[in-house]
Amino acid sequence: MKVQIINGPNLNLLGRREPEKYGNLTFEEYLSMLSSRFPEVTIDYFQSNVEGEIINKIHEAGFSYDGIVLNPGGYTHTSVAIADAISSVRTPVIEVHITNIAAREEFRHTSLVGRYCAGSILGLGLDGYRLAVEAILEFKRKSTGI
Repeated sequence: MKVQIINGPNLNLLGRREPEKYGNLTFEEYLSMLSSRFPEVTIDYFQSNVEGEIINKIHEAGFSYDGIVLNPGGYTHTSVAIADAISSVRTPVIEVHITNIAAREEFRHTSLVGRYCAGSILGLGLDGYRLAVEAILEFKRKSTGI
């Protein structure tokens, strides 16, 4: 099993950025805990503040991984190009947001990418990534009949 986690803009600041919303852990610290929880899964991590790099990573992983966990950050609400990239690949994508975007500013209520994802997890903190990996494992189990 291979899962690609892709984080978008400003998520490189986790652990320092608004800890009351995003917590005190860096993503690298969380990733270490996540990887140890799923030793049977190879979890690769990519973060970029650049829209085109995120699109390239979706294209790269979208035909060779079992699943993609995507937190597009602010691009959630603005990027038709990332939405198009998701719709262009066959690997299931789970959208994750650390905060509940529906409970934030009105401009954050619409996800352009969500309609192309297999599912969305909102507002459960970093634990949303664990839930997304579990969902991908379940998709794989159902598709293989194991």
